[in-house]
Amino acid sequence: MFSALLLLLTMWIPLPSLGEEPESVTNPVWPHDWPDPTVWVGDDGRYHCIATHPTRSIVSDDLFHWELTNVAPIDIASWGAMQAIAQRFWAPDVAMVGGKRNLYITLYNSAEDSSIGVLQEYAPCQFQYKGIITSSLDTGIHDTIDPEVVTDPKTGKVWLFFGSVGGIHRIELTKDGLALKEGAQYEHVAGLKVEQNPDRSKVFEGSYLHQHGKYWYLFVSSGNYTNHTYQLKVGRAKKLTDVFLDRDGNRMDEGFATTVLRSDEGDRFYGPGHCGEIFKAKDGGEYLFYHCHDAENRRRSSRPLFIARIQWDKEGWPYVEGGKPQQTP
Repeated sequence: MFSALLLLLTMWIPLPSLGEEPESVTNPVWPHDWPDPTVWVGDDGRYHCIATHPTRSIVSDDLFHWELTNVAPIDIASWGAMQAIAQRFWAPDVAMVGGKRNLYITLYNSAEDSSIGVLQEYAPCQFQYKGIITSSLDTGIHDTIDPEVVTDPKTGKVWLFFGSVGGIHRIELTKDGLALKEGAQYEHVAGLKVEQNPDRSKVFEGSYLHQHGKYWYLFVSSGNYTNHTYQLKVGRAKKLTDVFLDRDGNRMDEGFATTVLRSDEGDRFYGPGHCGEIFKAKDGGEYLFYHCHDAENRRRSSRPLFIARIQWDKEGWPYVEGGKPQQTP
């Protein structure tokens, strides 16, 4: 039964022809529904990417041209274990922790019943379920979703950032990243609660941490992901445990952040957000992955995979030329 369901979930994605490659790089770089992407470099030296509902993975040699693999990132037994807990699964985050590659994922029933689960790699791009890291049923933090795990190279501490309508929170994990550190405390680091800000302009989700120069940058998304109000924002701090501030010095935990990517009503590409990782390509540029709607896509609800070239101004703030999704990144 599950095998048949898995096939139905993935059969809509056409396999690319062998050797087929676009003449130039254009967005979306993967034109199929691929929201909340996470990208990592595998042991084979290639770029691997999975997204919400990770039944398949895609792979690239250069960040720009992607092809579908026949690898199922999560084995059937692990799917069974997760389905015993939740109905929906999204926003995976793959991170190297303690020398092993872990996959963190949202297990969702409702805002009041949502969890962060963890899996660990046992074969290339294949992960096995290990358990629940944190649950809203235990903490009362609504929307315990969108995990982002990062290891501080200075302290060796492992941190989990997560959240949305209940605020983005931070908590320390064990060295292997498979559980909460004993005695760790939850700290609110960004975004208002949705009851404080119903239009969600100051409600943040989709955390991604990136170290550049002397700062840690916390990328988040705000607005409604179904329309043009969704946008990518950022704040920064010198330490992962510091208060994150926007460009004007306002606190992210009070709902402030600096816009990186946005769109207007009527734009072909609209609602950019929930970014994945930043990588440096062979051309020397740094590229950020994110999802975005394409008004010309016949499946208007889909969110294909986009990239944007990230640049840094003289004050160390990231920006994208033009501030909007572009067909040519």
